[in-house]
Amino acid sequence: MIYWQLFLAFFVPNIVGYGGGPAIIPLIENEVVGRYGWMTSQDFAETLALGNALPSPIATKMAGYIGHDVAGVPGALIAVLATVAPSLILMLAALGTLYRYRHSPRVKAMSQWARPVVMVLMAYLTWSFLDEGLDTLGWLHTAIIGGVAALLLTLTRVHPALVVCFGIGYGALLLG
Repeated sequence: MIYWQLFLAFFVPNIVGYGGGPAIIPLIENEVVGRYGWMTSQDFAETLALGNALPSPIATKMAGYIGHDVAGVPGALIAVLATVAPSLILMLAALGTLYRYRHSPRVKAMSQWARPVVMVLMAYLTWSFLDEGLDTLGWLHTAIIGGVAALLLTLTRVHPALVVCFGIGYGALLLG
């Protein structure tokens, strides 16, 4: 029964809430503190403060922590699943609809417009990573990481995840 309650406590706020993590926090608080009494308002506020101090989306961090606090590792997994399930369900439904109408001229036009937008967003992301790398590591080490990564990705069959691990390891050695 506790697992079902955990699922509902995080699924319902995420399905009816609009605006992302910060917008659904009061709805989660209502479930966790008000309905089920798993935490006090003070405990919830402290958990929220801790969650805000860490990187990544706040709703999944809160779900993982509260779920673990209430029902251990299975509770954490169920709460996180309930948090991401509404978005996942919506994405799968949208993907199914797009696939069904993939030959439609409107869908083809929409995907043609999406490509440049994605390209610009990826270019911005690349630029911001480069800028941060230059600020943190300097030109030489940023060029080494970028050059080795480019060579490994274009000239070998090394998996991209291993290239990322190489970059992380090299950066950790420099900064450590």
